[in-house]
Amino acid sequence: MLFSGIPFLFCFLPVFMIIYIIVPRRMKNIALLMGSLFFYAWGEPRYIILMIIQISINYILGLLIEYSYEVKNNKKMAKGYMIISVIFGLGILGYYKYADFFIENFNNITGLNIELLKVALPVGISFYTFQTLSYTIDVYRRQVKAQKNYINLAMYITMFPQLIAGPIVRYTDIKAKLTDREYSMEQIAYGIRRLVIGLFKKVIIANTLGEIVVQYNNTDEKTVIYTWIYAISVSLQLYYDFSGYSDMAIGLGSMLGFDFPENFRHPFEAKSATEFWRKWHITLGSFFRDYLYIPLGGNRVGNIRYIFNILIVWMATGLWHGAAWNFVIWGLYFAVFLIIEKYILKTYLEKTKIVGHIYLCIIVMISFVIFSADNIASGIDTICMMFGHSVALSGIKTLYCIKNYGIIILMAVIGSTHIPISIYMRAKKIKYIDKIMDVCEVVAIMLIMVAVTAFLVSGSYNPFLYFRF
Repeated sequence: MLFSGIPFLFCFLPVFMIIYIIVPRRMKNIALLMGSLFFYAWGEPRYIILMIIQISINYILGLLIEYSYEVKNNKKMAKGYMIISVIFGLGILGYYKYADFFIENFNNITGLNIELLKVALPVGISFYTFQTLSYTIDVYRRQVKAQKNYINLAMYITMFPQLIAGPIVRYTDIKAKLTDREYSMEQIAYGIRRLVIGLFKKVIIANTLGEIVVQYNNTDEKTVIYTWIYAISVSLQLYYDFSGYSDMAIGLGSMLGFDFPENFRHPFEAKSATEFWRKWHITLGSFFRDYLYIPLGGNRVGNIRYIFNILIVWMATGLWHGAAWNFVIWGLYFAVFLIIEKYILKTYLEKTKIVGHIYLCIIVMISFVIFSADNIASGIDTICMMFGHSVALSGIKTLYCIKNYGIIILMAVIGSTHIPISIYMRAKKIKYIDKIMDVCEVVAIMLIMVAVTAFLVSGSYNPFLYFRF
């Protein structure tokens, strides 16, 4: 069930919210758990048992870790249970997400012909596996107490706003809200606003940019300008698609009484790859920082070990996104730039902000061409065409694309910056204008919902790119 879908917006969400609001406070977690399981079962009924098994095992392991500390006073025993949790979680993820990838590459290396397992990837497994891992690891680190109430833990992991595509909400972030959260009209109003903004970003902007990407991939007239338009479109599509979903998740969380972490902070305004990754998919970056990079030694090691740590973390980041070599190359590509920036470019980029911004935009667009390619060879071909290899500068279809999609691309570029928010906040500070802005905001939300509904009813292009992760 897609957030940007008619069944969710006009059937599931209204019915669920009515039930959630009217049930007694002590029943809200059960209502949210049941609603989340129904939400997941709508699209993945056969894998709901797998998710429940993972929750149950990590619930038991969390209790055993705490028992090892408080009753047995045995850190080694606690560590053993934590390792079991990590091996189990990564083992399940590895089987469903990477088994065929490794078999295929093993066959290529050895010349054997082992049959592929052809296992379907459960939706959201990367996200909820990371949440279960963060829970047991944090219990082992004694940053949180083990959750005694199974319903509360299950509700945390299955919570439908962030279940299938994040943001990655750690147990430490919301543990207090599991049993004590307040509800107000302000929270609900804020949640609706974020939900509608997310829908606008996803349905109106990302889906339209997706049409450009599809048309480019299907055309036989690829030119330098058209290829750059494609690179810009695919980069912005990924941003609006995922940040739009994150906005919807944060909005839904607010409507339920939770404060989910921000996942994007205008990443295309960055002036280096290092800064970009502090603003893009923030919850994933912080997860790898705290649970992989820092345990490896972080930057508190020698130069050779630091480079090794960066390469390992970014290879893992690439693999997390998908079981294909272009994702691995994409991750290592960023690792190389992070290393270069640390040792060579850092001072220069800090002094030349405009050059740094242009540099960042170019390397990010190239990275997302690699990311979105069907394979490494096609990605390299596209990058070569960006720089004029064996293609004309422009053509009829290029001009057609600019004419039909130029305005939406310009809107997407401006919308990816802080400019719209700055204009809005300045207007809100002007006397009397703030009241007008409040009315305009309500009208705008209603108009956006009408436009979104029209797009969805028309059956327009509406995939969600991060479902495959």
